[in-house]
Amino acid sequence: MTELARKRPEFRNINALTDLPSYNLPAAGWVSILHRVSGALMFVLMPFIIWMFDNSITSEFSYAKFTALFSVGFGFVPGWMMKLVVLALLWAYLHHFIAGIRHLYMDANHAVSKEFGKSSALVTLTLSIGLTVVLGAKLFGLY
Repeated sequence: MTELARKRPEFRNINALTDLPSYNLPAAGWVSILHRVSGALMFVLMPFIIWMFDNSITSEFSYAKFTALFSVGFGFVPGWMMKLVVLALLWAYLHHFIAGIRHLYMDANHAVSKEFGKSSALVTLTLSIGLTVVLGAKLFGLY
């Protein structure tokens, strides 16, 4: 009778505000989520990317106007904020590219193991953040 009276496990829906902050996502999970975020960011900002490319190669005047955008700004948007948008685009491209190479390598070599997934995810995060810092320093004129 005690076995019949034993309480059955209770399954509940998760609450995103209370349960997710306490969940420890592995590095491979972060790389996967950030790969999707970087792809979405590049897709949403595609008109800005095309506009930047067009203004940088059309003429000398459009190039001068384009470079002034990052020092003076545009309308109510200051130049440093434009640099932050470009920095976000740099990170998105670098992370998406490096994570894509990681996925292609894992697919081509069937290198799907927990150890390789963790180490390659850490390399991906380190490279994308490191390269973004280096290019961001160049963008903000630190060297």
